[in-house]
Amino acid sequence: MGDTKTVDARGLACPQPVVLTKQALETSDKVKVLVDNETALENVKRLGTKLGCDIKVEEKRDSTFEIKLKRKEKASSSQEASALSCGATAAPAGPFVIVFSGNKMGKGNDELGAVLVRSFIHTIMESKQKPDMMIFYNTGVYLALQGSDTLEDLKTIEKSGVEILVCGTCLNYFNVKEKLGVGVVSNMYDIAGAMIQAGRLVVP
Repeated sequence: MGDTKTVDARGLACPQPVVLTKQALETSDKVKVLVDNETALENVKRLGTKLGCDIKVEEKRDSTFEIKLKRKEKASSSQEASALSCGATAAPAGPFVIVFSGNKMGKGNDELGAVLVRSFIHTIMESKQKPDMMIFYNTGVYLALQGSDTLEDLKTIEKSGVEILVCGTCLNYFNVKEKLGVGVVSNMYDIAGAMIQAGRLVVP
């Protein structure tokens, strides 16, 4: 496992850069990944951090990023499955995850739904028992944007230690990535894995 393995993920859609990088790190302690956008860059860096890698990034002239990952120690199979595996069976004591698939709560009246979701998030902010993670996808990403009525509450929740993942594909689809006000731009690989591993999964 001494040779450096190269992963060319340029032009690949989320979550392929992360998937290919993880596969490469399973067979090599040193991996070089080429990506051509900042979303893929951040996703690969986050994967490297989870796996305990030293990370070096170099931006090339053609707007390509070269990410060098070197594993310090091979993560144990149980740790790796807990952090990353999409296929792992969720343990009863898994994390508490709240998922927002829309910027309204419930079906019916949209105006009422907007009021309810604001109230729900504010209640979470004030609650002593907070989730381990909050996930936002589809129109749910609007709740995490600058100018959102829920932004300040979400910032407070994040500061309390709650991990906030916001779907990068959704941000790009709605062309609002630059307006993200809280959380980290994530990918379906991380989102699916977090939902599968959740001990409690709440979808308001």
